[in-house]
Amino acid sequence: MHMQLLLVLLLLLAAIVMFVVNRPRMDAVAIIMMVALPLTGVMSVGEALSGFADPNVILIGAFFVLGEGLVRTGVARAIGDWLNTSARGSESRLVVLLMLAVAALGSVSNGTAVVAIFIPIVLRISQSTGTPPARLMMPLSVAACISGMLTLVATAPNLVVNAEMERAGLAGFRFFSITPFGVAALILGVLYMLLARHWLPVRGAAGEKPAARPTLRDWISQYRLADREQRACVSEGSPLIGPRLEELSLREEGFNLLAIERRGPRRTELIRPLARTRIQAGDVLFVDMLRSDRDSDALSRRFGVQPLSLDSEVAYFTDRSQELGMVEVILPSESRLVGHTVREARVRSESGLTVIGARRGRTAFGQALLDEKLAVGDTLLLTGFWSDIRRLQADRTDIVLLNMPREMEEILPAAGRAPYALAILGLVVAMMVAGIVPNAQAALIGCLLMGLFRCIDMSSAYNGISWKSLVLIVGMLPFSIALQRTGAVDIAANALVSAVGNGSPRLVLGSLFLITAVIGLFISNTATAVLMGPVGIAIAKDLSASPFPFAMIVMLASSTAFMTPISTPINTLVVAPGNYEFGDFVRVGVPLSILVLVLSVLLVPLLMPFR
Repeated sequence: MHMQLLLVLLLLLAAIVMFVVNRPRMDAVAIIMMVALPLTGVMSVGEALSGFADPNVILIGAFFVLGEGLVRTGVARAIGDWLNTSARGSESRLVVLLMLAVAALGSVSNGTAVVAIFIPIVLRISQSTGTPPARLMMPLSVAACISGMLTLVATAPNLVVNAEMERAGLAGFRFFSITPFGVAALILGVLYMLLARHWLPVRGAAGEKPAARPTLRDWISQYRLADREQRACVSEGSPLIGPRLEELSLREEGFNLLAIERRGPRRTELIRPLARTRIQAGDVLFVDMLRSDRDSDALSRRFGVQPLSLDSEVAYFTDRSQELGMVEVILPSESRLVGHTVREARVRSESGLTVIGARRGRTAFGQALLDEKLAVGDTLLLTGFWSDIRRLQADRTDIVLLNMPREMEEILPAAGRAPYALAILGLVVAMMVAGIVPNAQAALIGCLLMGLFRCIDMSSAYNGISWKSLVLIVGMLPFSIALQRTGAVDIAANALVSAVGNGSPRLVLGSLFLITAVIGLFISNTATAVLMGPVGIAIAKDLSASPFPFAMIVMLASSTAFMTPISTPINTLVVAPGNYEFGDFVRVGVPLSILVLVLSVLLVPLLMPFR
């Protein structure tokens, strides 16, 4: 047994060293451990691979999928827009709202995924408000770490410790068991960051650099599209009702129909104006006025439609940029479009995109757009649905793609599905809280519903899962079995009890928190929970105390990962956009970790007594 203990400890030390030097990558280290542990004779191969069937691993993977649904449907972006509006120019208010929003979303989703969602949101807010990204990225990471203290499913370490409780024959924690401590830590973290953000130096972060890509508004100015847009509602009796679009002469009369908004039985849709499309009463037409002598009055008189008032803040339908986009292309010498006019080129019939602008050098064609013969090197501005624009990227026979707008990076694949995503997430949480079905089953039901309501598809579901994180968890779980069977857990628990056993149980809690947090500086918080969860339970047994406060302190300490940029992927993600250095995390994270330690040691025994 002593030889097996020595081999397991050597493997553990080797894993820690590889984690610290980051060679090889963490999931590869986990696989190495799964292969090596059975060679010690402590466990079988089946036991080393048993983590793949662990319900908590399935639960973590399912929440990655649910988080992807929140991304694709625009829930996170809506939160970002709300933040910007609600802050009303106050940096302090923005920090508070940002941290609360991140913590709330992270409490029911993966914290790393939430940070990835919010980084572009924060950079966009930074650009629009002039707030240095360094002042916002650290509060973002702190809130994401604290979100792991708000619910049982918020972070993998919570589930790992809970699984260890169940493996020891104990009842385990409920969904909101950790919430009171997390709420207190969140309040403390928000107040602390209002002060500590001023300790972060501003080094010309990435968020202040101008974007290389043009925006839709840039093109509206360059191609002189302003004031050409018009919305009109088709009235009963309009001559547009009945004939197919190919039978009408809209373009010849200077009216370019770009899209049709039609109210369906359940929702309003934006549809393509195809040759065989028939306009219906109540349709809203998105029209580009090609000629200066055509205006809304001319449109109304000629076709019996009712012009709609336009928002002065909306330029050329940019309010529908989730559905309608633009792309800039250039004509090569071999293009068949050279020598033809835009009217003759029939670009729309072949690509589904409409030419709304053209330039030769820096000069826009303006009124001559339809009748000017195109030449080699002319740039065209096309508009249409994003799906047609993406298709154009793959077909470059007659054109060369010149520029895609910055807005394309912000397109939501499942726009309009946000209410379904929120309802599904609420249902999953409700099932977990009520205990109607096991947690893993509730999360899998949520994933199926996300697919049913088209919030995600199979490809996005698989892509949304962080397989690296899952393999890391699965690979480290066998260490818990190995350390228990070789007696390492009991040895560590006895050593800690011997060191502080004459002190109060609170002193033992504080020591357990400190050791867990320090180990978390060098290896992932998930691996830390795997190692320290059994130790906490064993200490409680030695003290003849309830295991719940000791397991809870391990959960809280595992999420107290503020001190270095490598403590958790959450911190690593914000280093580049915040332009931080290692010392920035130490300066801000160490005092906050001490405050959370004190808060936890004082609060946990009050709500979870030792006896």
